[in-house]
Amino acid sequence: MKKVVIIEDETIAAQRLASLLADVSPESVVEQVLQSVEDTVEWFSGHAFPDIVFMDIHLADGNAFRIFDKVTFPCPIIFTTAYDQYALQAFKVNSIDYLLKPIRKEDLQRALDKWAAFTKDGSKNIDNQQFDALLEMLGRQTRRHPSYFLIPLKDKLVPLAVSEIACFYLEDKVSRALTYSGKTVVIGKPLDVIAEQLDPALFFRANRQFVVAHKAIEGITVWFGGKLRLTLSAPAPEDIIISKQRVPEFKEWYMQ
Repeated sequence: MKKVVIIEDETIAAQRLASLLADVSPESVVEQVLQSVEDTVEWFSGHAFPDIVFMDIHLADGNAFRIFDKVTFPCPIIFTTAYDQYALQAFKVNSIDYLLKPIRKEDLQRALDKWAAFTKDGSKNIDNQQFDALLEMLGRQTRRHPSYFLIPLKDKLVPLAVSEIACFYLEDKVSRALTYSGKTVVIGKPLDVIAEQLDPALFFRANRQFVVAHKAIEGITVWFGGKLRLTLSAPAPEDIIISKQRVPEFKEWYMQ
Protein backbone atom coordinates (compact mmCIF):
# COMPACT_ATOMS: atom_id res chain seq x y z
CA MET A 1 0.00 0.00 0.00
CA LYS A 2 1.31 3.43 -0.98
CA LYS A 3 0.12 6.29 1.23
CA VAL A 4 -0.63 9.54 -0.61
CA VAL A 5 -1.44 13.08 0.52
CA ILE A 6 -2.88 15.57 -1.99
CA ILE A 7 -2.41 19.30 -1.40
CA GLU A 8 -4.85 21.03 -3.74
CA ASP A 9 -7.37 23.82 -3.20
CA GLU A 10 -9.57 22.96 -6.21
CA THR A 11 -11.99 20.18 -5.23
CA ILE A 12 -12.56 19.04 -8.80
CA ALA A 13 -8.81 18.89 -9.50
CA ALA A 14 -8.21 16.87 -6.31
CA GLN A 15 -10.99 14.45 -7.20
CA ARG A 16 -9.63 14.03 -10.71
CA LEU A 17 -6.14 13.30 -9.42
CA ALA A 18 -7.49 10.76 -6.92
CA SER A 19 -9.44 9.08 -9.70
CA LEU A 20 -6.39 8.90 -11.96
CA LEU A 21 -4.33 7.48 -9.10
CA ALA A 22 -6.92 4.74 -8.59
CA ASP A 23 -6.49 3.75 -12.25
CA VAL A 24 -2.73 4.09 -12.56
CA SER A 25 -1.68 3.02 -9.07
CA PRO A 26 -4.44 0.92 -7.41
CA GLU A 27 -2.21 0.27 -4.41
CA SER A 28 -2.22 4.00 -3.60
CA VAL A 29 -4.45 5.23 -0.79
CA VAL A 30 -5.23 8.93 -0.47
CA GLU A 31 -4.93 9.59 3.26
CA GLN A 32 -5.82 13.26 3.17
CA VAL A 33 -6.64 16.17 0.85
CA LEU A 34 -5.40 19.53 2.15
CA GLN A 35 -6.47 22.86 0.65
CA SER A 36 -4.23 25.53 2.17
CA VAL A 37 -0.79 26.31 3.52
CA GLU A 38 -2.20 26.61 7.04
CA ASP A 39 -4.07 23.28 6.86
CA THR A 40 -0.98 21.52 5.50
CA VAL A 41 1.36 22.79 8.21
CA GLU A 42 -1.15 21.89 10.93
CA TRP A 43 -1.87 18.42 9.53
CA PHE A 44 1.77 17.40 9.18
CA SER A 45 2.52 18.59 12.71
CA GLY A 46 0.42 15.72 14.01
CA HIS A 47 0.62 13.01 11.35
CA ALA A 48 3.26 10.75 9.87
CA PHE A 49 4.55 11.55 6.40
CA PRO A 50 3.08 9.53 3.52
CA ASP A 51 5.01 7.74 0.81
CA ILE A 52 4.41 10.56 -1.66
CA VAL A 53 2.85 14.04 -1.75
CA PHE A 54 1.14 15.75 -4.68
CA MET A 55 1.30 19.52 -4.16
CA ASP A 56 -0.35 22.31 -6.11
CA ILE A 57 1.71 25.51 -6.07
CA HIS A 58 -1.17 28.00 -5.88
CA LEU A 59 -3.24 27.31 -2.76
CA ALA A 60 -6.24 29.01 -1.19
CA ASP A 61 -4.14 31.11 1.19
CA GLY A 62 -1.04 31.71 -0.90
CA ASN A 63 2.08 30.20 -2.41
CA ALA A 64 2.74 26.60 -1.41
CA PHE A 65 6.41 27.34 -0.87
CA ARG A 66 5.51 28.91 2.44
CA ILE A 67 4.90 25.35 3.65
CA PHE A 68 8.63 24.60 3.44
CA ASP A 69 9.38 27.30 5.99
CA LYS A 70 7.74 25.11 8.65
CA VAL A 71 7.70 21.57 7.29
CA THR A 72 10.65 19.47 6.14
CA PHE A 73 9.49 16.69 3.84
CA PRO A 74 11.46 13.43 3.93
CA CYS A 75 9.23 12.00 1.19
CA PRO A 76 9.03 12.67 -2.57
CA ILE A 77 6.85 15.54 -3.75
CA ILE A 78 5.30 15.81 -7.22
CA PHE A 79 4.22 19.37 -7.97
CA THR A 80 1.08 20.08 -9.98
CA THR A 81 0.92 23.37 -11.79
CA ALA A 82 0.57 25.19 -15.12
CA TYR A 83 3.91 26.32 -16.55
CA ASP A 84 5.10 27.05 -20.04
CA GLN A 85 7.35 24.85 -22.15
CA TYR A 86 10.53 26.61 -21.04
CA ALA A 87 9.89 25.67 -17.42
CA LEU A 88 8.99 22.14 -18.46
CA GLN A 89 12.34 21.74 -20.22
CA ALA A 90 14.16 23.08 -17.17
CA PHE A 91 12.45 20.54 -14.93
CA LYS A 92 13.55 17.71 -17.19
CA VAL A 93 17.15 18.95 -17.12
CA ASN A 94 17.04 18.69 -13.33
CA SER A 95 15.72 15.12 -13.55
CA ILE A 96 12.68 16.02 -11.43
CA ASP A 97 9.18 15.70 -12.77
CA TYR A 98 5.98 17.64 -12.27
CA LEU A 99 2.45 17.42 -13.62
CA LEU A 100 1.12 20.06 -15.96
CA LYS A 101 -2.58 20.73 -15.49
CA PRO A 102 -4.93 19.37 -16.67
CA ILE A 103 -3.28 16.13 -15.56
CA ARG A 104 -3.29 13.25 -18.02
CA LYS A 105 -3.11 9.58 -17.06
CA GLU A 106 0.07 8.95 -19.05
CA ASP A 107 1.81 11.91 -17.42
CA LEU A 108 0.87 10.66 -13.97
CA GLN A 109 2.21 7.20 -14.79
CA ARG A 110 5.46 8.70 -16.08
CA ALA A 111 5.86 10.81 -12.94
CA LEU A 112 5.28 7.84 -10.62
CA ASP A 113 7.75 5.73 -12.57
CA LYS A 114 10.31 8.51 -12.49
CA TRP A 115 9.97 9.04 -8.75
CA ALA A 116 10.23 5.30 -8.14
CA ALA A 117 13.53 5.32 -10.02
CA PHE A 118 14.61 8.53 -8.31
CA THR A 119 14.33 7.13 -4.77
CA LYS A 120 17.32 5.17 -3.62
CA ASP A 121 17.16 1.50 -2.68
CA GLY A 122 13.39 1.68 -2.33
CA SER A 123 13.65 4.19 0.53
CA LYS A 124 11.94 7.58 0.83
CA ASN A 125 15.22 9.49 0.74
CA ILE A 126 15.60 11.95 -2.10
CA ASP A 127 18.48 13.87 -3.58
CA ASN A 128 18.45 17.07 -1.53
CA GLN A 129 20.64 18.94 -4.02
CA GLN A 130 18.22 18.34 -6.87
CA PHE A 131 15.23 19.04 -4.63
CA ASP A 132 16.70 22.37 -3.55
CA ALA A 133 17.35 23.25 -7.19
CA LEU A 134 13.71 22.50 -7.95
CA LEU A 135 12.47 24.73 -5.13
CA GLU A 136 14.69 27.57 -6.27
CA MET A 137 13.46 27.27 -9.85
CA LEU A 138 9.81 27.07 -8.87
CA GLY A 139 10.21 30.02 -6.58
CA ARG A 140 11.56 32.11 -9.46
CA GLN A 141 8.77 31.03 -11.76
CA THR A 142 5.98 31.72 -9.29
CA ARG A 143 7.29 35.22 -8.59
CA ARG A 144 7.34 36.31 -12.22
CA HIS A 145 3.62 37.13 -12.39
CA PRO A 146 2.72 40.65 -11.18
CA SER A 147 0.47 41.08 -8.14
CA TYR A 148 -0.20 44.74 -8.94
CA PHE A 149 -0.40 47.14 -11.86
CA LEU A 150 0.50 50.80 -11.41
CA ILE A 151 -2.28 53.00 -12.80
CA PRO A 152 -1.43 56.60 -13.80
CA LEU A 153 -3.75 59.10 -12.12
CA LYS A 154 -2.86 62.78 -12.66
CA ASP A 155 0.60 63.13 -11.10
CA LYS A 156 0.47 59.81 -9.21
CA LEU A 157 0.78 56.07 -9.81
CA VAL A 158 -1.97 54.18 -8.01
CA PRO A 159 -1.51 50.43 -7.36
CA LEU A 160 -4.29 48.12 -8.54
CA ALA A 161 -4.19 44.52 -7.25
CA VAL A 162 -4.49 41.84 -9.91
CA SER A 163 -6.82 39.98 -7.53
CA GLU A 164 -9.33 42.85 -7.91
CA ILE A 165 -9.49 42.53 -11.71
CA ALA A 166 -12.27 40.54 -13.36
CA CYS A 167 -10.99 40.99 -16.89
CA PHE A 168 -8.71 42.98 -19.14
CA TYR A 169 -10.05 44.15 -22.48
CA LEU A 170 -9.24 46.23 -25.53
CA GLU A 171 -11.42 49.22 -26.41
CA ASP A 172 -10.53 51.77 -29.09
CA LYS A 173 -7.03 50.22 -29.18
CA VAL A 174 -6.57 51.01 -25.47
CA SER A 175 -6.06 48.28 -22.84
CA ARG A 176 -8.36 48.56 -19.84
CA ALA A 177 -9.04 46.58 -16.67
CA LEU A 178 -12.50 45.95 -15.23
CA THR A 179 -12.59 45.46 -11.46
CA TYR A 180 -15.11 43.38 -9.55
CA SER A 181 -16.64 46.60 -8.26
CA GLY A 182 -17.41 47.63 -11.85
CA LYS A 183 -14.69 50.25 -12.11
CA THR A 184 -12.79 50.61 -15.41
CA VAL A 185 -9.18 51.82 -15.51
CA VAL A 186 -6.69 52.28 -18.34
CA ILE A 187 -3.62 50.03 -18.28
CA GLY A 188 -0.60 51.54 -19.99
CA LYS A 189 0.44 48.32 -21.73
CA PRO A 190 -0.67 46.43 -24.87
CA LEU A 191 -3.13 43.63 -24.16
CA ASP A 192 -0.71 41.08 -25.64
CA VAL A 193 1.95 42.10 -23.09
CA ILE A 194 -0.55 41.98 -20.23
CA ALA A 195 -1.68 38.49 -21.23
CA GLU A 196 1.93 37.26 -21.25
CA GLN A 197 2.59 38.64 -17.77
CA LEU A 198 -0.48 37.21 -16.05
CA ASP A 199 -0.54 33.87 -14.25
CA PRO A 200 -1.96 31.38 -16.81
CA ALA A 201 -3.62 29.44 -14.01
CA LEU A 202 -5.68 32.49 -13.06
CA PHE A 203 -6.33 34.24 -16.39
CA PHE A 204 -7.36 33.06 -19.87
CA ARG A 205 -7.07 34.87 -23.21
CA ALA A 206 -10.66 34.42 -24.38
CA ASN A 207 -10.15 36.22 -27.68
CA ARG A 208 -8.27 39.18 -29.16
CA GLN A 209 -10.25 41.62 -27.04
CA PHE A 210 -10.58 39.91 -23.65
CA VAL A 211 -8.46 38.26 -20.96
CA VAL A 212 -10.72 36.90 -18.21
CA ALA A 213 -10.08 35.89 -14.59
CA HIS A 214 -11.05 32.36 -13.60
CA LYS A 215 -12.89 33.41 -10.46
CA ALA A 216 -14.83 36.10 -12.34
CA ILE A 217 -16.67 33.60 -14.55
CA GLU A 218 -20.24 33.17 -13.33
CA GLY A 219 -21.84 31.51 -16.33
CA ILE A 220 -20.92 29.66 -19.52
CA THR A 221 -23.50 29.52 -22.31
CA VAL A 222 -23.32 27.33 -25.41
CA TRP A 223 -23.46 29.78 -28.31
CA PHE A 224 -24.28 29.22 -31.96
CA GLY A 225 -21.63 27.62 -34.16
CA GLY A 226 -20.12 25.67 -31.27
CA LYS A 227 -18.89 28.81 -29.52
CA LEU A 228 -19.16 29.69 -25.83
CA ARG A 229 -20.37 32.92 -24.23
CA LEU A 230 -18.99 33.88 -20.84
CA THR A 231 -20.85 35.81 -18.16
CA LEU A 232 -18.71 37.55 -15.56
CA SER A 233 -19.51 38.69 -12.04
CA ALA A 234 -18.66 42.23 -13.19
CA PRO A 235 -20.49 43.88 -16.12
CA ALA A 236 -18.30 43.39 -19.21
CA PRO A 237 -18.64 46.09 -21.88
CA GLU A 238 -19.69 43.51 -24.49
CA ASP A 239 -20.26 39.79 -24.99
CA ILE A 240 -17.19 37.63 -24.34
CA ILE A 241 -17.19 34.90 -26.97
CA ILE A 242 -14.80 31.95 -27.21
CA SER A 243 -14.41 30.52 -30.70
CA LYS A 244 -15.21 26.90 -31.45
CA GLN A 245 -11.52 26.21 -32.06
CA ARG A 246 -10.56 27.45 -28.59
CA VAL A 247 -13.37 25.75 -26.66
CA PRO A 248 -11.35 22.59 -25.81
CA GLU A 249 -8.44 24.68 -24.52
CA PHE A 250 -10.81 26.81 -22.44
CA LYS A 251 -12.52 23.78 -20.92
CA GLU A 252 -9.17 22.26 -19.89
CA TRP A 253 -8.07 25.56 -18.35
CA TYR A 254 -11.37 26.08 -16.54
CA MET A 255 -11.36 22.58 -15.03
CA GLN A 256 -7.77 22.74 -13.78
